[in-house]
Amino acid sequence: MSLENPSHTLIITNASIRNNVATSITHIHICDRPIIKILYYMVNDNSTEAKLFAIMCGINQATSLYGISKITIVTDSIHSAKRIFDSLSHLFQIHTASILHEPQNFFVLNQKNLIEFWECPS
Repeated sequence: MSLENPSHTLIITNASIRNNVATSITHIHICDRPIIKILYYMVNDNSTEAKLFAIMCGINQATSLYGISKITIVTDSIHSAKRIFDSLSHLFQIHTASILHEPQNFFVLNQKNLIEFWECPS
């Protein structure tokens, strides 16, 4: 990934739960500069839901930025990210439907647009 290319964006996500409150944080960078920081608190959610929510928010924000053709998502929860694309996982169908709506538009604009996931263990 080229951090110098203005059409590439980097999304870094993380989520954790403490005292039954899930916190998800998403950082979006373009050209090695922070563009957007999203912080959410959710009550009565599990860790997987919080991680999926953080990824969803990052994808939705990045696909709405003008001129973006490549999105790289760095997360410590590749297992959660894989569930986005598993249509048999009924527990996460609501998240899947909302997550896949924005990328669909992103790919319709240009079939060469790319979303990739990088794992970064915590």
